[in-house]
Amino acid sequence: MGSYKGEEQHHHHHHRNESNCVLVHGPIIVGAGPSGLATSACLKQQSVPSLILEKSDCIASLWQHRTYDRLKLHLPKQFCELPLLGFPHNFPKYPTKHQFISYMETYASHFSIKPRFNQAVIKAEFDHVLGFWRVKTQDFEYISRWLIVATGENAEPVIPDIPGIDRFKGRVVHTSLYKSGSVFKNQRVLVIGCGNSGMEVCLDLCRFNVIPHMVVRNTVHVLPREMFGFSTFGIAMALVKWFPLKLVDKLLLLLANFTLGNTDQIGLRRPKTGPIELKNVTGKTPVLDVGALSQIKSGKIKVVEGVKEVTINGAKFVDGQEKEIDSIILATGYKSNVPTWLK
Repeated sequence: MGSYKGEEQHHHHHHRNESNCVLVHGPIIVGAGPSGLATSACLKQQSVPSLILEKSDCIASLWQHRTYDRLKLHLPKQFCELPLLGFPHNFPKYPTKHQFISYMETYASHFSIKPRFNQAVIKAEFDHVLGFWRVKTQDFEYISRWLIVATGENAEPVIPDIPGIDRFKGRVVHTSLYKSGSVFKNQRVLVIGCGNSGMEVCLDLCRFNVIPHMVVRNTVHVLPREMFGFSTFGIAMALVKWFPLKLVDKLLLLLANFTLGNTDQIGLRRPKTGPIELKNVTGKTPVLDVGALSQIKSGKIKVVEGVKEVTINGAKFVDGQEKEIDSIILATGYKSNVPTWLK
């Protein structure tokens, strides 16, 4: 690549010139979350340099900026550790959000991974003439033979189009901005979505004398986080090695019904497809219950059907009911943003 005139050494393995082109020796990794850091560490172990581009101002930005205070890992730590460096021994089985973030920061400094922050990739395309990837951010064009996408499935909040929501006079907030139920004290709150976030936010709201109404539009698998002292996920992973998937799903549901009872009776209908198969086919994760179910059974969390429309001070539901509501929380999940920039 002889066109790089006046190159000055920049950041050890990267060269740049006046036209804001940076030549990267080794792969460009987009995203400084767990996957990006793990990839960089594994490459480094093989003496391959890499450069991480991160759109926010820190590593694991989803964890640092977009998670609620009481969040803990839903899976035991051994399933969540990154390669080459495990969690500290004194961490509990289910580390807290802050413990997980500190682990990630330790990981990055241990492998001296230094992402370039505030570099949002606007466009990445392969130049067939040069045989290189051109990765553009707002400041530079980075050039490398390899591109690794590590932006995860949870890059952008999904904001659904609900009729009438723009005329609602209360607060509307996506779970990516939800920190704690304290700001909703004594309110009637409509939580739209019944995945792990929706359930956990409802549980958190209960601590602040809130009456959460959780919208359950579709079927959902709820599994206990643990069965007989073992992690449900761990049991599932062990069984899948030995038995056909459909059989493992049947076993899990049998155990779930035994520990949780029939969830259909409290408005949480199970899908026809088993939980692991459903995750494999659609990417939809089963909900691991950390206490919300008992609050639903006791009536502290109300399960409601789909929203037909939002009014100025409430909501109308598909079953004809109408309720007054003070605030709305969208637990509607995230989506990948890769299609917008990867050509």
